[in-house]
Amino acid sequence: MTTHPQVIRAAVIQAAPIAFDRERTLAKVRALTVNAANQGAQLVVFPEAFVSAYPRGLSFGAVVGDRLTEGREQYRRYWESAVDIPGPALEDLAATAGQSHVYLVIGVIERDGGTLYCTVVFFAPDGSYLGKHRKTHAYCFRTSHLGLWRRIDAPCI
Repeated sequence: MTTHPQVIRAAVIQAAPIAFDRERTLAKVRALTVNAANQGAQLVVFPEAFVSAYPRGLSFGAVVGDRLTEGREQYRRYWESAVDIPGPALEDLAATAGQSHVYLVIGVIERDGGTLYCTVVFFAPDGSYLGKHRKTHAYCFRTSHLGLWRRIDAPCI
């Protein structure tokens, strides 16, 4: 007897969050997830740091030896839009998975203690929280011979 692997229909969402606005981003997640589920998706996958933005290119007003007021405000908005695990945003994502009856995988900026993490969270079709994975690697910086900071790939910790 030949067995056939189970086929799962997956939706890979290519969209942008509403930067630093967790509530509006969560509403967008709901709408996109419902749309994917209505088209037959059983697994819905969102990009890294979708809730509530990947800060690529932002300096938060920081330069060596100084920090601008505007940068502090920008970072405050980033911090406040992060997700606590457990917390209300996680409950909202669980409800989205459960109401849509899909596995939901989504990247969030997780706030834990005094640190922000790039985390992916997983939910089952019944809305239960399955777990998380934090993206971790050492960000080490050293000065070059010119006195500039640069990222290095060598282990530092």
